[in-house]
Formats: sequence, C-alpha cells, structure tokens
Amino acid sequence: MNNYILEYYQGIKDGSIIVGKWVRLWYEYLVTGLQEKKFFYSARHARAAILFIESFMHHSEGALAPGLLKLELWQKAIVSTIFGILDKNGYRQFREIIIICGRKNGKSLFMSAISEFFAYCDDYGGQIYYAAPKLQQAQICFNNFWQAVQQEPELNARARKRRTDIYIADRNTTVQPLAFNARKSDGFNVNLCIADEISSWPGANGIKFYEVIRSSFGARRQPCLLSISTASYETGGIYDELIKRGTRVLLGGSRETRLAPILYMIDNIEKWNDINELQKANPNLGVSVSVDYMIEEIAIAEESLTKKAEFLAKYCNIKQNSTQAWLTTKDVERCSSDEEFTPEQFRSSYCVVGVDLSQSVDLTAVTAIIEKNGELYVLAKFFLPAEKINDAIARDGLPYDIYVKRGLLQLSGENYVDYADCYKWITDLVEKYEIYPLKVGYDRYCALQFKQMCEQYGLHMDSVFQGENLTPCIRQLEGIIKDGKLHIGNNDLLKIHFLNSALKANSESARVKLIKLNATAHIDGMAAVLDAITVRQKWYGDIGEQLKNE
Repeated sequence: MNNYILEYYQGIKDGSIIVGKWVRLWYEYLVTGLQEKKFFYSARHARAAILFIESFMHHSEGALAPGLLKLELWQKAIVSTIFGILDKNGYRQFREIIIICGRKNGKSLFMSAISEFFAYCDDYGGQIYYAAPKLQQAQICFNNFWQAVQQEPELNARARKRRTDIYIADRNTTVQPLAFNARKSDGFNVNLCIADEISSWPGANGIKFYEVIRSSFGARRQPCLLSISTASYETGGIYDELIKRGTRVLLGGSRETRLAPILYMIDNIEKWNDINELQKANPNLGVSVSVDYMIEEIAIAEESLTKKAEFLAKYCNIKQNSTQAWLTTKDVERCSSDEEFTPEQFRSSYCVVGVDLSQSVDLTAVTAIIEKNGELYVLAKFFLPAEKINDAIARDGLPYDIYVKRGLLQLSGENYVDYADCYKWITDLVEKYEIYPLKVGYDRYCALQFKQMCEQYGLHMDSVFQGENLTPCIRQLEGIIKDGKLHIGNNDLLKIHFLNSALKANSESARVKLIKLNATAHIDGMAAVLDAITVRQKWYGDIGEQLKNE
C-alpha cells in the first residue's frame, strides 16, 4: 500500500496538486518530522483505517448513494495522518486535529467515516461524541452516522439505537450528540469527539466547552478531538484560538507536538473568484463540488457585498476578521544572534523610541531603534513589579528571575510598574550614551503621567493607536524583518514576544492589526517595536537623514 502522505506531498511539490501555504507547510512538517524521527509512520495502521472506510462506509444521500465511499488522495493523506503517525510508544501522535475546508467538500460524510472506524475498531468501551452549541445541531452529524451504519448490514447488526445514543454491544461503545453543557461533560472519558463547525461556536462559551471536552480525555491512551469547519463570522471564539495555535505550529514557533492543523484556505484574497485559487480551499473541487457550481456561486457573489462576504467565509475560508500567527520562527531567528547589544555600542547616535506601557501591574516594554549602516538595531528594556515576579514565572513559565540577572528585565515598584523607571531608561540613553530620541511613540493607555515627564524633559512625544491604522507600519516592519535588516541580539524575552504576535485581518479592507497569539501571551516588546517603527515611518521625511547616523 502506498504512503499517501508522501504521495500527496510529492504532488504538492511538483505542482500537480494545488494547495495553499498552510497545507504545504503541514505536509512539510510531517515529512520532516518523519525524517528526523520525531514520530513514526505505520503503514499497517493507516491501511487498516483506509480499507475499513472504503469497505464499509456508504453514501447516505445524493447521486452516489448507497454506494461505498471512495476516498480522494487528500482524504487518504488525512486518514494516514490521524491513524498512521505514531509516537515513540506506538500510540497516535496527534490528539487534536483541525480540518478547515470549504462548503460541500464532503466534510460530514468524511467525519462519519472516521467515526465509524473509531466506533468499530478502536478502544473497547469507547465514548464517541458529536459536539455542537445546540443539541439539534449536534444531532445532524449523529444522524448522518446512524444513516451510514444502516447502509451496511454487518455494522447495523451490531448497533442499537437507543433514546439518546447508539450502542455497539460487542465493543461496549456509545455514540451520541453533545450540546454545550460544561457540568454535564465533566467526568466523561472521551476517546473521540467530533467538534462540528467550530467557527460558529460563540465566544467564551465555545472556548470553555472545547476545553471541557479536551480535559475529559482522562486515562485514554490515544484520545482524539477532531474539529472541522468552514470559516464564519464569529470572532474571539475557539475557531480563532485554534487557527492561531495551528498557524504558530506551522510557522515553527510552537512547542506543541500533539496538534495537527490541516487548513485549506486561499492565499490571495484578491483572487477569491479565481478557480485555481479556490482549489486551495476546496480540495474536493471537481468531485463533490463541481466547477460549474462554483462558477455560479462566484457570479452571485460578484453582484452583492453580502454574498461576497459569505463566499469568502464558506468557500475561501477567509473570515471577515481572521486571525493567524504572524512571523515564522526562521524570520525571528534571523533577527536574533548571540551578540548582546549595549547602549555603548551606539554612542552618539540618533534613534526613535517605542513604549508599550500596558497595565501597571504587568510587563511594560521600552525599545530604542537605531539605524547603523542601513540596518536597524533594537535596544529593549522590560519592567515588572517586584511583588509580581513569582506569579509571572508560574503563570508564563518563563525565567523572569534570570532575565533580571541578565539585565533584560528590571523590577520596578512593588505591586505596579513605576513609569519613572521607564522615563529614566530613556533619559539615561541621552545623558550616559548621547543616544538622542528624535521621536517617542507611546500607546495612549495609562500614558498621561509618563507623557508629562518626557515632555518636560524635552522629548518629542507622539501617541500611537494600536489598530488597523498601523497596517502600513506592520507591513513595513514585516518586510524589514524578512529582509534580515532588523536585529535584536540575544534578547530572549523580546524574541518570545515576537513569536507570540499574531495578526487579525479584515478581509474587506485588507487591513490588519497586531494581537496576541492567545489570551495569556505577552507581545509588549513587539508592540513597543511597532510604536517606534510607526513614528519612524511617520516622521521620516523630517528626521530620516539624522536617523541614518552616517
């Protein structure tokens, strides 16, 4: 039997299979991981799942019903990923799988097929759930599963539909729908949960429900939480969180090893009505979704902004406000080095300063950007209340005490950051090293006292609002970083803040804004760098020649 992961990857490499950047990165991640023996491929496990699905899974509706399902190559590659990639102990490597693909790509049938294999061939005493915000929605996938089972006499004979579930006696396995109810979910011992259309799971409740399911894996050796969806309009929910986590894994900046993000999305929003671009979000184009149907949907979308927004979400998998990790690990590593930057190295220079004051009880960052021989160098200082350091170490898992010893972080105040320390760091640049800030970009939050101190000293202050208005500055900074012209030295804390940064994109305006990769991440250092880049760009016509330090 072929290794469908390698076969699919080879098609991507030679151009015979069209995919977007995220899918390409995923299969590069898999192939590299196999080569480096981070995990292992079992042809036997992959073959068992594929043969079962193609031998027992029937279409339950449409022109192909009641015929058997024939998996496409992209589906075989996913099945091989779920069941054939094993860890060093011989258990399935991936516990959370995210599959994002366009409408009408056979998602429901595919999920039913995977569920059947779990129900009849996986752990004895299995607990399988179809999860959704409302029971009626969860029952759609549940009923699809039951209809598929009824099409196959051998499977149907072993299953019994009860009032709230389907019971497979010889496996002691139950299959049932599950709606939002955190208390009810506590204590479950899930070995498979299909999280359906996660893009519609509302906000904090959706995140909480997802976490309750994930925490219910209990003593299972190889549980699986499989999320599948198109994009939608819901913001701040579990869809956004999983996309941010998934894209960070694909960009190489995550320590996660159990997450499998398979994200079929278009790359270029300006080509949203191009069939070749749409292939990237619709792997079953030409199979379950016809080209003629897609052309008709494009024509409708071109006549209405509302329909276009829906098309972007459902067929392109581009939300109106989508969130993704920003910089690759390679980009950030290019900024870094073993060299420790000190103000003395840049004596008698002009610079711009960026300040992110954040909340006074948490991290605050101040950065100075100095140009030298056409390259930009970042001096950065972080501040944290002395009484908060132990809590911060426990919360973030970072060695803030070590950062203090290295001089990257200064303890400031007891229970809140004393902004006078930030002010002193800037004035020390002037008085000790003759490094002169021509502009100081600062966020407006909690800035009045700090602004007054700086202005009284004679510094030129300019407020920066961290929103979509900074799109040109974000893109400029991204270009500088990718060109290898920004240097942060061995500042590990600033490096972490770079990796924690994500972008929230507005598909209608093509504008973006800087956000955290997740709710607990810190990006204060990146925000301070962006503040400095913003005032540098804004005032470059006036101060650019001085900033060159020639």
